[in-house]
Amino acid sequence: MSGNDAKDLRRAVDPKMLEMLACPLTKMPLSWDADKSELVSRAARLAYPVRDGVPIMLPSEARPLEDDELS
Repeated sequence: MSGNDAKDLRRAVDPKMLEMLACPLTKMPLSWDADKSELVSRAARLAYPVRDGVPIMLPSEARPLEDDELS
């Protein structure tokens, strides 16, 4: 896989998969942040990483969101 292919993979999330996923803490829907390759839970104020196209849905791996990222 070339560097561009890997970059495209990190930026793409299957919309059907996104519909099925929910925040493991709040059970609320997630939104996709393509620029950061993260699934965002506004309710939990966390961003879950997506590595090699695989969502890492562990709260211990999530990044806390800053106030300015929620607006």
